[in-house]
Amino acid sequence: MARWDQIFSLPVQNPTLPEFSSADLVWSKVEGYRDNIDRLALIPYTRVDDFVRGESSNKDCPTSFHVEARRRKAKGKKYKPKVDGILEYILYWCSFGPDDNRKGGAVRPSRSTYVPKKNNAGRPNSKRGCRCHFIVKRLIAEPTVALVIYNNDKHVDEKGLPCHGPQDKKAAGTRAMFAPYISEDLRLRVLSLLYVGVSVETIMQRHNESVEKQGGPTNRDDLLTHRYVRRLERSIRRSTYELNEDDDVSTSMWVENHQSQVFFFEGFSDTDPFSLGIQTEWQLQQMIRFGNCRLLASDSRFGTNKLKYPIHSLVVFDSENKAIPVAWIIAPRFSSGDAYRWMRALCNRVHAKDPSWKVAGFIVDDPFADVTTIRDVFQCPVLFSFWRVRHAWQKNIFKRCPETETRVEISRHLGQAVDKICRRQGTATLFDSFVGDFVGSPEFVEYFRAVWSPRIGAWTSALQSLPLASQETCAAMELYHYQLKCRLLNERDSEAYQRADWLVDKLGTKVHSYFWLDEYSGKDNFARYWKEEWVSGLTSFRKAMSIPDSDVVLSGMSAKITDECEGNKIHVVWNPGSQFGVCSCSWAEKGYICKHMIKLTQQCLGNRASMQSASLLQYYQTLIDLLRCPPRDSLFRDYAISLAVSVEKQINAPVNLQKSDANEGNLQKEIAFSEPSNGKSLDEYDLLDKHEGHGGVATDLDGELSKLPMSCLRACSENAEEVILGSEMEIEPSLCSSKAAVENVTSTTPNETDSVNENCERGAKRLKIWAPEQGSV
Repeated sequence: MARWDQIFSLPVQNPTLPEFSSADLVWSKVEGYRDNIDRLALIPYTRVDDFVRGESSNKDCPTSFHVEARRRKAKGKKYKPKVDGILEYILYWCSFGPDDNRKGGAVRPSRSTYVPKKNNAGRPNSKRGCRCHFIVKRLIAEPTVALVIYNNDKHVDEKGLPCHGPQDKKAAGTRAMFAPYISEDLRLRVLSLLYVGVSVETIMQRHNESVEKQGGPTNRDDLLTHRYVRRLERSIRRSTYELNEDDDVSTSMWVENHQSQVFFFEGFSDTDPFSLGIQTEWQLQQMIRFGNCRLLASDSRFGTNKLKYPIHSLVVFDSENKAIPVAWIIAPRFSSGDAYRWMRALCNRVHAKDPSWKVAGFIVDDPFADVTTIRDVFQCPVLFSFWRVRHAWQKNIFKRCPETETRVEISRHLGQAVDKICRRQGTATLFDSFVGDFVGSPEFVEYFRAVWSPRIGAWTSALQSLPLASQETCAAMELYHYQLKCRLLNERDSEAYQRADWLVDKLGTKVHSYFWLDEYSGKDNFARYWKEEWVSGLTSFRKAMSIPDSDVVLSGMSAKITDECEGNKIHVVWNPGSQFGVCSCSWAEKGYICKHMIKLTQQCLGNRASMQSASLLQYYQTLIDLLRCPPRDSLFRDYAISLAVSVEKQINAPVNLQKSDANEGNLQKEIAFSEPSNGKSLDEYDLLDKHEGHGGVATDLDGELSKLPMSCLRACSENAEEVILGSEMEIEPSLCSSKAAVENVTSTTPNETDSVNENCERGAKRLKIWAPEQGSV
């Protein structure tokens, strides 16, 4: 029992790396059976595969590990709990062992029937007697922890000599120099190219050209064979999504065969509906890479009118601020209880790989989204994106209103109504007057009454209660929505849309392949094979940044933009500066916001005489609301007191002129460092949720105090005319006088001081700062 007491006292190590090896762990030596000393460590059971992949990527001796033996307890079988009881036992062995098929090598008795093939010893199917192996045990006492026993960590044979890799001189010039199999990255690349329709010959031709450019093979991936690619192509061609005539049974069979891609699954029952969460290993890596301290967005209810079950997508934004899907949730309905379960499962899966992962903000596009659950699970502010409604309105305006003048007027009135609601200058009744003004366009009015009038109140409430996402976010979501539509809904037989097994199979194969290739740097080598589904490129927001100002000509209520990318073609934009503009380009005719409208919006926001955006106005309005809080519940007044105490101490302390100059320089550096940066994309400044009346978010006080900009603190200084974040505000002098704050502090009793601290802590827990859309002044 002393052995197990010592084992359970060891810490569970969880490196933050996507893949880790034995070199990243601290190994302990514990007395084992038969007086042996075991070299072991504890890691999370969910990260065993990461350890196996990391150990296979050894630079000194590249290899791969296979499961040589496995034993596990049967599911549902009752067993007596024991301290040393084992739920699962897995023996991983280097793929170059344990048998030795070289001349004079030893083969286990069970393999004595092996007939040597006429090939050199460096072939991958040849064993070279490598003794490197490790054992993984999943204990009954700690099912979430894996005990790794790694006594033989050297890639040597029975004689203690290197048997493969660069250190083996006899392996020079053979494939034993490299790993026995291609890397997972190359395998995923080949599969993705095959799924999107690139031929085997083209893949091999491009691969051989790249190997020749680098002067010959340098690793195992360079030895890719035509036979291997052909075998993958054949397996894809012979596969089918319909594993059973019953759709539910077929979907359950798919889940059993793809356990690594499923993070949440609930089959049909009398009480709970069907619910399935899909996330591949690559998507998990992208979620950790681009989602940590950044934004996570939701594209809800895709395919509601065509698919058997709608798709709920979660996306992150890459370095070019394009949306990458990191999870797909398929369910007939999205209730609060269902959302909590799959969100918690997804969050736990990410934290199993990176415990420090934390999202900065969550963007929803559905007014009925469970905001409370999102805040509870992800511990972050929630923003609202209006792109889905704007896209539906614009698409139907072009579809149902043939005249350009009618399109412009309807768009302008809808834009003004939405803008007034965001500025808290109107309610949902604005749309009632809109319907009465455009009785001359019966098609669109009937569509608006039937589809949007019953639920416009929910959208209005969301616009006023949640901070708005930026225009760049909307452009990224629109591009993702269009990509998913082209890549998923392109079947000739529409009956397939009514099967869930088809949906999960295509998401995990073809659709996933397209999005993987979007991030592949060598995708341009296959440009001639691109189809309509392979639509990619920058978002409209990024494209607008490349349009020079000289190509824009404003004239009243319209503007002309010369598009150099389309052979200097001139596009006309009506309602310039509005998200509800009307453009003559093909992208705008589909209902999306085009680069020409965004360019005009950026120019108008740069003009101080123009109206500020709704996002910027919400930002300033929230700061004003905070300044007008009751005295005992004001975060800024608590900060004024804290700042006044600091000023008083500095005045009373004897300092020389040199120190004073140094402190002044440091203060200027702090102020310059704390100023908001216009170069940061999307909404990835700190996010501001409304205070208690609008559902604030409770977060830890530590770390949040330092996020308040120095320019906000300057509002509490002696000069009451200082600006907050570059905008002039009317602030009471009593709020800004540090002298008055000093007097208040010196006359405060201990109980009152405790009350002030409590108010400060409560106020800090409500405050999150979000920045207006990029380009705002």
